[in-house]
Amino acid sequence: MNIANWLYQTALSWPARPALYQGDILRQTYSELLQAVCSRATWLRDQHGIRSGDRVAVFARNAPEYIEVLHACWWLGAVVVPVNFKLHPREAEWIIRDAAAALTLTESGTVFVAEDGIAEAKLAAPVANQGKISAPEPVCTQALAWLFYTSGTTGTPKGVMLSHDNLRHMTLCYALDVDAAQPDDHMLYAAPMSHGAGLYMFAQIRAGGAHLIPASFGFDCEEIIGLAETRGNLVFFAAPTMVKRLIAAAKQQGYAGDGIRTIIYGGGPMYAHDIDEALACFGPRFVQIYGQGESPMTISVLPRDLVADQTHPRWKARQASVGIAQGAVKLAVLGTEGEVLPAGHTGEICVQGPTVMTGYWQNEPASAQALKQGWLHTGDLGHLDEDGFLYLTDRSKDVIISGGTNIYPREVEETLLAHPTVFETAVIGEPEPDWGEQVVAYVVFEPGSSASEAELDSWCRQHIAAFKRPKRYVAVPELPKNSYGKVLKTDLRCRTGAEAAPA
Repeated sequence: MNIANWLYQTALSWPARPALYQGDILRQTYSELLQAVCSRATWLRDQHGIRSGDRVAVFARNAPEYIEVLHACWWLGAVVVPVNFKLHPREAEWIIRDAAAALTLTESGTVFVAEDGIAEAKLAAPVANQGKISAPEPVCTQALAWLFYTSGTTGTPKGVMLSHDNLRHMTLCYALDVDAAQPDDHMLYAAPMSHGAGLYMFAQIRAGGAHLIPASFGFDCEEIIGLAETRGNLVFFAAPTMVKRLIAAAKQQGYAGDGIRTIIYGGGPMYAHDIDEALACFGPRFVQIYGQGESPMTISVLPRDLVADQTHPRWKARQASVGIAQGAVKLAVLGTEGEVLPAGHTGEICVQGPTVMTGYWQNEPASAQALKQGWLHTGDLGHLDEDGFLYLTDRSKDVIISGGTNIYPREVEETLLAHPTVFETAVIGEPEPDWGEQVVAYVVFEPGSSASEAELDSWCRQHIAAFKRPKRYVAVPELPKNSYGKVLKTDLRCRTGAEAAPA
């Protein structure tokens, strides 16, 4: 089944329902959205030669046309390659080439020079109304729909292959476990649509609810509070750091959450103090999910009643968990030999079910490593309690999560090591009140060489996305290592904020 059939059916059943807002302005009803999608699909096919199975990359901020383009691609049986807009164009280019994208849609249509050989068009390019409405192309359930690039500790992006069936089961889990979508909802896209927020659109489409693109195209506390008051019934995904910022703004204004129906949070640790403040300010409007690109948004869930419940004897411990397995998946904590560990024992969190990716794009070794003996190995460490609640106790990878976005230390380290004055470097995360974590680089210079913090920062800005660059550079004479020469990042985390001098 083509996942785009849900839009087709909804538009035929309830054509006059509001479909797409930009801020407070209604842009399209469902019948108008259907027409726009069919016209844009014709444009992709006739003007750019897009056919079933072709990859189409989208490298842009949230925009009303984003939803049109996603469905236009699926209408043709093509594959969407959503690229994080915060990436440096050089990083985006690597993904586009690896995916062998037939077309890349960007805001300006001029991000990449023609000599690079990347076919590029403007996301919001005017498209003539074709008049003809037709059903989406039939595809098999395992056909590729969403090719999402994530990174491992090596910093090498891997293309997560998600099928139409993966997305369908993810959406059914959402409706069953996370939040029952309603026709009068407004799904707000404050987090990037290139990630999980974009995948949550399907439940809203199936229910015939509205989609709301902020006028700011992103996360703005004042705007969200205003839209909650004017539109009402807001539902949106937010990283814990976004929730913290929203609660801080709400407390300043004396706003208590009226007009917000559900906030789904995940993508990083939600600290106990922060969720306590959020509940005190907004009440039971919060749902926690745990997932990853390889099982999108769908591993475990802590429903709103369990987030807010203080009657159970172990309520505080449960609130610190990431909840119970979502309805379509099976959870287990496995030991080093692949054995299922009993409750209370820490091991690798593994999952199986119809939401699990089909593999990594053209990367058999990585696929074989992640998908073993019927399980997706998440790379995260944790344990289950006797009631089936899952607790994340550590990350087996040294991933830094800042503002809900993963930052991979080795990528930053390799960038710094390319600087002519840098001999060794180690990158870690340190707690930061607004963003969860921030990047810190410990640097050992070549003998007789040095560089200022400004010089190192300028170097990073030239080579990687701005959000990945270190917020602090610390010069040290040497890095702590064990007898095998491995850098002891645990020691560095203990030293962060101590007497080491800035670069």
